[in-house]
Formats: sequence, C-alpha cells, structure tokens
Amino acid sequence: MFYLIASILIFTLIFVVFKLYDRFKIDILQAIVVNYIVAFITSMVAYKYQVGFDDLSVSKIVGMDWFYYTFGLGTLFIIVFIFIAKTTQVNGLSVASVATKMSVIIPIIFGLVYYKESLGILKIIGILFALMAVYFVSVKSKVGLKLSKRDLVLPLLVLIGSGIIDTTIKFLEEAYVAENDISIFSATIFLSAAVLGIFLLIYKSFKGVVTIELKNIIGGIALGIPNYFSIFFLVKALRSDLLESSGIFTINNVSIVTLSTLVGIVFFREKLLPKNWLGIVLAILSIVLIAL
Repeated sequence: MFYLIASILIFTLIFVVFKLYDRFKIDILQAIVVNYIVAFITSMVAYKYQVGFDDLSVSKIVGMDWFYYTFGLGTLFIIVFIFIAKTTQVNGLSVASVATKMSVIIPIIFGLVYYKESLGILKIIGILFALMAVYFVSVKSKVGLKLSKRDLVLPLLVLIGSGIIDTTIKFLEEAYVAENDISIFSATIFLSAAVLGIFLLIYKSFKGVVTIELKNIIGGIALGIPNYFSIFFLVKALRSDLLESSGIFTINNVSIVTLSTLVGIVFFREKLLPKNWLGIVLAILSIVLIAL
C-alpha cells in the first residue's frame, strides 16, 4: 500500500511542477532535458546507495536483457512528450490530458490478456467508472471535447504512446528486472531520453531558436528528482501483492487525476464544473470497486 500511495503522491507533485512551469513561463523542452539528466543522476545515486558500483560496468549494463528495451523507452519518452505538447497546441489542454490518462486502458488490457488476471463484475464496473472519471475530471469546458477526424491523429498517438510506455515498464519489470536493478534500469531509460533530448536542443540551436535560461534549469531539477521516484514507486507497487497490475494501473491513474484536481482547487484556485465533481465521485467509486 505504501508504494502505491507514494506513487500517487509523487505523480501529483509532478503535476504541480508542470503547473508552475506555466506560471513562470518555463521552456518545457529545456526543462524536460535537464529533468532527465537529473533523474539519471538520482537513479545512479540510489543504485550506489542500494547496491554499490563494485560490479557495475558499461559492458554489464549493455549485456542486461532489458538494456535495448530501455533505450527504446527513453526514445519513446521524448517522442510522447512532443506529441503531448503538439496536442496541447492544436487540440487544447483538456484533449491532451484525456488522451494521456485514457492510455491506462492499454496496460489494463495487457494485464488481463497476457497475465490472465481476474475480471469480475465489480472490476469491470470499476474500470468503466475510472475511464468515465478521467474524462469528466479532465474536461474543463462546458461543451466537452469536439474533434474532427483529422484532429484525432495527435490525441490517438498520445494515447497509444503513453499506453505502450506503461505496458512496457510492467512487462520489463516482471520479466527481466531484478529487485536490485530497478534504479539502474530507470537510469538507463532516463539517460536515453536525455541524450535524444540534447540532440533535439542542438538541432533547434542550429535554427537559432534556443536560449538557455537559469529558470529552465531550475525547473528541470525540480522535476528530475520526483520523476525518478515516480518510476521507482510504480515498479515497487506493481511488484507488491496488493493488487493485480490492472488494478494498480487503474487506481494509480484515477487517483492521480483526482488528487491533482483537488490540488488545483486548493493551491491554484481552479474552478470546477459539475461534471468535474461527478468525475471525482466516479473516481472514488472506481477505487472502492477495484479494491473490493
């Protein structure tokens, strides 16, 4: 239970950091790159504290079964980030938020099919309530979401990309990652994302559109440390005997959306529509049903 609660709190903290990005006009790409560098360093410090570096080498890391998967994951982290940013620009923040959170359906289906996890009537209702809750809590306009067929491409890419990330993390931690390797596993993902992000910044600098600012570096540092712990606690929660992965992903996701919304009300003076409150009620009901 501790790891699940910690994962929810850390992901909510990441939401707060992103809200502050908007307030202080942080360059998101610069901050994200710094974030991955800091998350990599945090992962390495955690690994040294847990295991030490005595038997660690580049050749050993490259030889681990999960190495090439983490390289792909790091690349996907950056790509999905770009899709989310583009979706926000083209379709709006609500669409990007719904697409990101609705992606939980992919690891849920994977857990049910691949691991043959249980699917009782309460769990089905709980998952449906969770998906409805994500939609109602995320949509901040009275008219809901209106998308043409052409506008569906970017949100769909966000949904699929985010879902693949969660599903791959679940598969890798179950199949390949040893208990003591969680930190080095995370470090490799973050390093891959950082390297690709640096190449993107270099490419943008050639176009003359990059100005490095101290506030962007500070923003990246503020995000990097909780980013490491978000993956660490999520993997730990998935390895616990509390619930099956489909239940963990559902409760984790819907709790983050709900708690983030409540934080928005208290600290950022956000106003909620009646359907947002309906979403919060559905979120609570979904957690109770899945936990049962």
